[in-house]
Amino acid sequence: MSQSESVDPREMAHYERLAASWWDPEGPFWPLHGLNRFRVGYLRAQLQQHFSLDEGEQPLAGLSMLDIGCGGGILSESMARLGAQVTGIDPVARNIAIAEDHARLSGLSIDYRCETIESHQAPSGGYDVVLNMEVVEHVDGVSAFLTHCAGAVAAGGMMFVATINRTPLAGFTAIFGAEYVLRWLPKGTHQYRKLRRPLEVRGPLEQAGLSLIDQTGVAVSPVTRRFRYTRSMAVNYMMTFARAHEEDA
Repeated sequence: MSQSESVDPREMAHYERLAASWWDPEGPFWPLHGLNRFRVGYLRAQLQQHFSLDEGEQPLAGLSMLDIGCGGGILSESMARLGAQVTGIDPVARNIAIAEDHARLSGLSIDYRCETIESHQAPSGGYDVVLNMEVVEHVDGVSAFLTHCAGAVAAGGMMFVATINRTPLAGFTAIFGAEYVLRWLPKGTHQYRKLRRPLEVRGPLEQAGLSLIDQTGVAVSPVTRRFRYTRSMAVNYMMTFARAHEEDA
């Protein structure tokens, strides 16, 4: 298997063109900034419950975390501010350069690397947490990709996946509506054939030894631009997986 099998050159070129806009909250990545604020609350709650963490300004202190497809570092920085020891990987060199610069200006210590998950060498024993947020809809060979991702999760650790379902409703709202009507996202950000149904995510991860412990749909108001939880996973959704402790396996 090629180390870069999951990387789509067209996706890399798309994000290379947009890289300079990562930290502009009014630019093409504004939906990601809004989504990030929403998903950080979800991640924090799930992590605190799973690892029995205390409240406080840095409740994630002591957790090692891998942010796959970190882009310009929006989520990586949020996790680092909560105390996590974050490693961010992305195959687009310009993304990594921008992430490094912004982290340095923000006074945050984050280990950024221009790598794919296939080429990444996880620490012995893996990471406590692996973040796979808004990534699987941009990769090729998703089953193999997810297997590699699961291999980085430590015993007792967690993986989070956020993506878009492959349904007619998702195609109409998340692609046609968001990219062509509302113009919330640059045209070409998503390809319908690469949207992932929940079973296409859950299957490879369960085969790799992870168990689904939570899932939720995510909706956004076209008027207020605010995100909220929903029972429907027909468009956007998040899933939480965990690996059993060695003594429980």
